[in-house]
Amino acid sequence: MRTLKYAILGLLNQRDMSGYELMKQFESGLNEFWSAKHSQIYPELAKLAEEGSVAYQVQISGSVLQKKVYSITEAGRKDFLAWLEQDVRMEPTPKEVFRLKLFFANCLDAGTLLANLESQLRQHEDRLTHLKNNQKKFAEVPAADSERFGDYLVLMGAVMREEMSCEWLRKCLELCRK
Repeated sequence: MRTLKYAILGLLNQRDMSGYELMKQFESGLNEFWSAKHSQIYPELAKLAEEGSVAYQVQISGSVLQKKVYSITEAGRKDFLAWLEQDVRMEPTPKEVFRLKLFFANCLDAGTLLANLESQLRQHEDRLTHLKNNQKKFAEVPAADSERFGDYLVLMGAVMREEMSCEWLRKCLELCRK
């Protein structure tokens, strides 16, 4: 399945955008849970245009600068909505290098183990601070039919995930210090 296809269609379902604007959405709006590079977005846009899922208009800015502004077609919208309605099977457990190393903690001296755990805790606390700062854009819970509701739900889940990671790391540190 081409998940990037549906991420792009979803963004274009919100509003028409250039490839650059789509890239910026991946860097700011979706980056907490999904990423895509410039080198992935533009080829996918070309495929979507070829399939008839998106259309574009060339806009001229100034005397020479051209940009393509993409919009979702009715066929693309139907495909996107059908994809949204499908249930999602849970992904296999993601690979986490730190947890793999922690599995072999008995091979480390106590000082190194504590330093590694403290480093991970600081990183997760930093991410948690970043996410909580992002939450400030919501003065209140958006209505369920609002375009911002999904963003709110995903951000809430990311905050909860990081809170639990911090709690787990603090517990690991506590156990190691005994």
